[in-house]
Amino acid sequence: MCGSKTVDTHENSHDVGRLINMLSHQLKRQMCIQEEEDSLTTNMQRLVLHYILFQSLQRDIYQKDVEKEFQIRRSTATGTLKILEKNGFITREPVKQDARLKKLVPTEKAKGVRQHIMDNIRYIEDLLARGIPEDKLAVCREVLEQMSANLSGDEKRREEITDHE
Repeated sequence: MCGSKTVDTHENSHDVGRLINMLSHQLKRQMCIQEEEDSLTTNMQRLVLHYILFQSLQRDIYQKDVEKEFQIRRSTATGTLKILEKNGFITREPVKQDARLKKLVPTEKAKGVRQHIMDNIRYIEDLLARGIPEDKLAVCREVLEQMSANLSGDEKRREEITDHE
């Protein structure tokens, strides 16, 4: 275990991390993969492509945005984006105000799968929420966001400790 504290779990039903991990695996299995997406070998590549496809409709997207959204390191984002570019899903275009900055732009190939992705997201969201009252879903979202914030805060704390050693 990476942490300094050990946790004694008496009942598996209280193992929140295990339940979240199990749910994550179930979600991955539910994702329908269209032929155009077959060249994407990891779930991270699919998630990043989906993010770029939909966020780019509203604003310019850069590598830093991907790093922040998925809480991944620069090297991981670079590797993922290189594969998306190599497979023809995105291009990197220079920005007029700063030639060092490259905007991530979905290609026509990527845009061709956008509706399929939207349909799949709607289907999975409906499936997840089936039989659950809206007030309980709201509490669930709130709790999951707090858990994510807790983990992010702990990561930052660990980085600070490592930086000072």
